[in-house]
Amino acid sequence: MGAELVDLVTGLDFWGWWILGVVLAAIEILAPGMVFLWLGTSAIVVGLVLAAFPGMDWRMQWFLFAVLSVASVIAARGWLRRHPLVSDHPTLNRRGEAMIGRVLVLSDPIQGGRGRVRIGDSTWGVEGPDLPAGTRVRIAAANGAVLRIEAAPEG
Repeated sequence: MGAELVDLVTGLDFWGWWILGVVLAAIEILAPGMVFLWLGTSAIVVGLVLAAFPGMDWRMQWFLFAVLSVASVIAARGWLRRHPLVSDHPTLNRRGEAMIGRVLVLSDPIQGGRGRVRIGDSTWGVEGPDLPAGTRVRIAAANGAVLRIEAAPEG
């Protein structure tokens, strides 16, 4: 197995780099995070350079791949920091944040600053001041699956 791996690493031609690039970009679908996309793009660029300069040493190919990968990931993260993606449903996959501001009635008391509350057909952990069952509360914040609540004004 060791010899095959060495041959694979040292013997990539431009087609191999392009295939690696497509595979890495496809992994982005399974593990989204905007990293594999840039690794795949870097591999495709190395394939293009290798097609233009077919005698390039394998060490230089991997060095170029490493430099392009790091540079593209850093550049993409910087660009996304300055130009965040805008969504028409920003809390789509963050149910707790989508409930902020919602007023409900405690079905169980909050004791020791912690408790549970029923919302629809599910039960959520809550943090807040000790309050008896039946108190109207407002969801003030969400930290994962734990909701921070406060007493809601009557009315």
